Amino acid sequence: MSNTQPGYGYQPATSPEEERTVGMISHLVPLGAMVLSAGFFGFVASLVIYLIYKNRGPFARQHAANSLNIQLTTLIVLLVSLPLMLVLVGFVTFAAAFVVAFVLHLIGAVKANSGQWWTPPLTIRFVS
Repeated sequence: MSNTQPGYGYQPATSPEEERTVGMISHLVPLGAMVLSAGFFGFVASLVIYLIYKNRGPFARQHAANSLNIQLTTLIVLLVSLPLMLVLVGFVTFAAAFVVAFVLHLIGAVKANSGQWWTPPLTIRFVS
């Protein structure tokens, strides 16, 4: 292979505008998936976006990681809420986790679109 051809793992350089777009998408796509699946498939969308765009720039990586952290934290709370529904507390925690994740993704999308670095509150940092 010659030196002029990109090799395995090559990622094209992205502009700040493209990184902002990726950051915004990394919050909006999981938000839509979460709403359509009652909270459970937002994780899959966040994971796919993180794996695809994590090497496209530090801004895109941070927002993709934030989105994945929101979804992982939400998934844990939703899974804990399922057995708690037998004692009715789970319905409250399920709804609260869903609403908090929804709001955090909206805030993240707005911050990413405006080019602001942001770390979401109330989330566990699994991925950085």
